[in-house]
Amino acid sequence: MIPVTSFAGKRIAVFGLGGSGLASARALKAGGADVIAGDDGADKLAEAAAAGIATADLRTISWSGISALVLTPGAPLTHPAPHWSVLLARAAGVEVIGDIELFCRERRRHAPDAPFVAITGTNGKSTTTALIAHLMRVADYDTQMGGNIGTAILSLEPPRKGRVHVIEMSSYQIDLTPSLDPNVGILINLSEDHIDRHGTMAHYAEVKERLVAGVQPQGTAIVGVDDGFCRDIADRLERAGKRVVRISVKRPLPDGIYVEHETILRASGGARSEIGRIGGIGSLRGLHNAQNAACAAACALALGLASDTLQAGLRSFPGLAHRMEQVGRIGDVLFVNDSKGTNADATAHALSSFPDIFWIAGGKAKQGGITSLTGYFPRIRKAYLIGEAAKEFSATLGEQVPHETSETLDVAVANAARDAAAAGLKEAVVLLSPACASFDQYRNFEIRGAKFRDLVNALPGVKPVV
Repeated sequence: MIPVTSFAGKRIAVFGLGGSGLASARALKAGGADVIAGDDGADKLAEAAAAGIATADLRTISWSGISALVLTPGAPLTHPAPHWSVLLARAAGVEVIGDIELFCRERRRHAPDAPFVAITGTNGKSTTTALIAHLMRVADYDTQMGGNIGTAILSLEPPRKGRVHVIEMSSYQIDLTPSLDPNVGILINLSEDHIDRHGTMAHYAEVKERLVAGVQPQGTAIVGVDDGFCRDIADRLERAGKRVVRISVKRPLPDGIYVEHETILRASGGARSEIGRIGGIGSLRGLHNAQNAACAAACALALGLASDTLQAGLRSFPGLAHRMEQVGRIGDVLFVNDSKGTNADATAHALSSFPDIFWIAGGKAKQGGITSLTGYFPRIRKAYLIGEAAKEFSATLGEQVPHETSETLDVAVANAARDAAAAGLKEAVVLLSPACASFDQYRNFEIRGAKFRDLVNALPGVKPVV
């Protein structure tokens, strides 16, 4: 735990008692704050009370003595409308912040030289975060990993000299961290997502930009420049005097880091040098993972890792569950769990990684559906459609792609496995990359991916991929 001492002796309201909210309440209390916590769920209130945290309906308290509201990132700050707790706090002149803001204040207070890496982007955040943490551990750094990737930041060990915090941040978390100031800030990419919470793509991009704009004066901003929004951001940062490392997997760069023929290269002053190879690393297959690896390599170099240590770390990276996870094989058929592919842009990366795909897709559709994926349709031997989006996706696929409406994942896996085995291809791939949220049939993408894994492992003759 990281005790939050910057609010010692002050009264702090916390709304939202999920993992990060409860961790915030505990950390604030451990640091000497007077905490009053609220949540819309009776079970969450009971859990907080059992942990010794005072609870109340925050609608009924006096806000005049409150110093800050620590808000869960799950509650809207701006769109489609501010959460009622935000309105109450603002009416009383109370600042609204999140748990990562608390971390930033503690780091500045107690260990301002402690390395802090913050990572964001529409896609690839978790893989890049996990890869950076893995690289730092291979280099024998005391490494703490958390944030949006799963472990609440205040549940980690406190900042100290020589201990690096590698933190994934969503746009919601960035919005609640006004003094975000990492040593290394990484913006991997930007594409349309979470517009319901940010109103416009322009506002979404502006929030994401804050992470790299906040990099400390002697720090490094790493920006993937394969989309227009990020190219503009990199240019603005450079004009503002930031040290910017540009990343591309689509074209060579005159100054920056790029990937060519599965090799990560660094260009500077007209010269280029090899800094890592990703060919043959199954956990880093595909153009999207090349982008993740290039960003992670740039971060490792910024933190002083040697090239041989970097290569050893790339080679030994195990990957993340539900992100291009190779589950098993039956003969020449490979089964891949990409349940984290919850939008078309993420699924495009998966579809680009294999030539002969038996694709399982569907769920709760996002805006635009799969119309942007038509360029990958020739790679799809057959599609198996599940969930609410099946009818919409069927209309998009039309006569271009053979498909069936499987409705449920168990039917889709069984039928895709049968058809892939019968195809006689050198390497057929049964790919779960739904291009949809899971909420119509599963509580989250992890549960959906775990179900896929269980179904594959139950198939006769399957051999797990180690």
